[in-house]
Amino acid sequence: MQKEAKNFDRTSFYEQISRNKMKSAVLMIVIVLVVIALGYVIGRAYGDPFVFLAFASIIAIIYVTIGYYSSAKIAVLGAGAKPADSQKYRQYYNLVEGLTIASGLPMPKLYIMENSQINAFASGRNPENAIMCVTTGALENLDRSELEGVLAHELSHISNYDIRFMTLTAVLVGMISIISQMFLRSLWFRGGGSDRDSKGSAIFMIIGIILAILAPIFVQLVQLAISRKREYMADASAVKFVRSPTGLIGALKKIKKETIKPEETKRISKAVAPLFISNPFKNSDITSTHPSIDSRIQILERM
Repeated sequence: MQKEAKNFDRTSFYEQISRNKMKSAVLMIVIVLVVIALGYVIGRAYGDPFVFLAFASIIAIIYVTIGYYSSAKIAVLGAGAKPADSQKYRQYYNLVEGLTIASGLPMPKLYIMENSQINAFASGRNPENAIMCVTTGALENLDRSELEGVLAHELSHISNYDIRFMTLTAVLVGMISIISQMFLRSLWFRGGGSDRDSKGSAIFMIIGIILAILAPIFVQLVQLAISRKREYMADASAVKFVRSPTGLIGALKKIKKETIKPEETKRISKAVAPLFISNPFKNSDITSTHPSIDSRIQILERM
């Protein structure tokens, strides 16, 4: 009976992937609704809800589109990574090659990062333009199955188009930030209108100011929540690729025990921190880009 109860509690990785996709979609809808509400309220405060929103949206989309198409280069520069030599890092190449054959994905460009932390990241707007990078600490401290689990996790980000998804999220978050800043700065230059106009827009002006201050903070927290959901999904997809959670669990346990050297975190740009399998800065509060390692291990152990 105990064995049957234990099996009943096990979680299918397909179920975990589906659940996290749904949660990510819900969070995206929340951000879209905030964009619409903020744009409408500010537009009403100024009398034209469309011109203001359209101008801010164009600026945000141009800014993030440039970042989207240069995402791989930005990530490599932000991490200080270098191309991995195929002869020197033969096991690294062999494991990734085996995973791409099993998954049907093209071979990403492989990079190495001189850092004692056990970590890795992937980037690129699609599988055909993807890159993958591991730290020297991961290669030195993980056994073959653990390294395979980490690489499968990163390949899952590529397979799930997480960079594209997170870029769309960044577009919406960027729009909210730009709209809020434009609105708050414009208040300094706003001239007085007629009493009728002032009375008609006063309530929307007050609501607009409140939203402009709080909305960027709120959507950034939502963006972090989306990032954490995508990590859970990548863990589940990694299990699908290698058909076992054991290696990834072992790697996460070793990551948990690590002591981070401050001098090494200074070399990493905080902008690329969400891409890593584990947050290189190790913050684990509500502002973290990653879920806690304990919760990830617990879910993997049920698979």
